[in-house]
Amino acid sequence: MSEVTAAHRGTRLSRGARRAQLLLAARDVFAAQGYHAAAMDDIAERAGVSKPVLYQHFPGKLELYRALLTTYADELVERVRGAIAATTDNQERVHAVFSAYFDFVAGEGQSYRLIFESDLRREPEAAAVVDGASARSVDAIAAAVTADAGLDESRARLLAVGLVGLSQFAAQYWLDAAQNVPRDEAVALMSSLAWRGLAGFPLVHD
Repeated sequence: MSEVTAAHRGTRLSRGARRAQLLLAARDVFAAQGYHAAAMDDIAERAGVSKPVLYQHFPGKLELYRALLTTYADELVERVRGAIAATTDNQERVHAVFSAYFDFVAGEGQSYRLIFESDLRREPEAAAVVDGASARSVDAIAAAVTADAGLDESRARLLAVGLVGLSQFAAQYWLDAAQNVPRDEAVALMSSLAWRGLAGFPLVHD
């Protein structure tokens, strides 16, 4: 029996707590099976609830998947924004951005697969959620680069896109390679690579 089922079967929850429980169960099922192979029956069983209870919160599988995408997309963006806001030292910011991506991909339940490896990316509303998360992450980094590197908005945004792409793909590769480089060392390697490029721009040093 899953932890979700064991913890909540027969338990009366508030609407917000029940929704969170259902999203957690859906995350596990979608990450394991993908959108197309997953069934609402599977999610209800994982959550330890009846299908009518599941449908009270989400009218269909697509609506549930969108809610889940939004939840984890928002989480990723907040991690990136927090990394930028945590310090005014730009070298530490670069390191923190990589840490945010590595921590996200290594999180419980493989929620990163819902964002980066979704089999529903061609569905416009789902794609908009994922693309919007990337754009908001780029916005946060570009704002810092514009302010500190002496670059105009267009150039700063291009650098930010590069940093987001490097962070995302490096973190995914690290995870898929069975984490054969220790996490802290992997983050240090990638942030050092990125910083050596960014440090060459005017005003990037404090």
